[in-house]
Amino acid sequence: MPDTHHHKVVVIGSGPAGLTAALYTARANLCPIVFEGLQPGGQLTITTEVENYPGFPKGIMGPELMDLFREQAHKFGAQSVYQEVTSVDLSSRPFKIVSEGTTYLGDTVIVSTGASAKLIGIPSEAEYMGYGVSACATCDGFFFKNQHVMVIGGGDTAMEEATYLTKFASKVTVVHRRNELRASKVMQERAFENPKIEFVWDSAVEEVLGRNEGGKKTFTGVRLKNLKTGASTDFNCDGLFLAIGHHPNTKLFKGVLDMDAVGYLVTKPRSTETNVAGVFAAGDVADPTYRQAVSAAGSGCMAAIDAERFLVHHG
Repeated sequence: MPDTHHHKVVVIGSGPAGLTAALYTARANLCPIVFEGLQPGGQLTITTEVENYPGFPKGIMGPELMDLFREQAHKFGAQSVYQEVTSVDLSSRPFKIVSEGTTYLGDTVIVSTGASAKLIGIPSEAEYMGYGVSACATCDGFFFKNQHVMVIGGGDTAMEEATYLTKFASKVTVVHRRNELRASKVMQERAFENPKIEFVWDSAVEEVLGRNEGGKKTFTGVRLKNLKTGASTDFNCDGLFLAIGHHPNTKLFKGVLDMDAVGYLVTKPRSTETNVAGVFAAGDVADPTYRQAVSAAGSGCMAAIDAERFLVHHG
């Protein structure tokens, strides 16, 4: 009897990169299995309208776009497993992938685990996450109509979040730990010209403030620390949005796959190959620069072709 847990291609991650890799390998009759993890569809499932994906001139909702990706991959024989991978053994082929106590074997592995939003790292931030604190403006901005919200960060992500929030909020205060932004010139200009956006410089969030009365949590604002003077000031607002960047989801592969200083997987030039033969990386997990759905999908296609060619040469 054939081993139902042995696959030619195992895809870990299910955003645009993972599902595109699944589509291409499925069309090549490689019958891939996709571990979709705790967030099937990746970051686009927490995005509202996607207006810049080619082929959708009227825009499309992020979750709907990912459903279409998945449907197309399944049409050609890809199989989705809605579980998280807990450990991997890439020391020899077939590679071993463990999920919920079951070991799966893969002749090749495509890593497309993406990246997650960075948090400040203070206890009060976690306490009020979902109660006024958010890391996704497109997910939660709607709930702050005609309110005053704060955005933490100074890069493109922060400016995008701040500009987006002005669609709902009456006022957006951007807090940055330096006295100038890191965002691209066009994003800076857009933010500076928006009358709803103001800036607080050289400051960082020291504490998230709120009330917890009988288990009912109410966010009330933040305590800001001026990094030049050391002075702390309580700042009242209705919502706090964190936009300080992302970190790659590569913990599973630490010490096994080559990474840069931040943790993004390193691939060989003009390839999706990692330092382990037969293991490929696609999407945001290996892309600290572009982080777009279309570039992730493109790299998923590349990884699929690389995996197919590897199997032809190595069996």
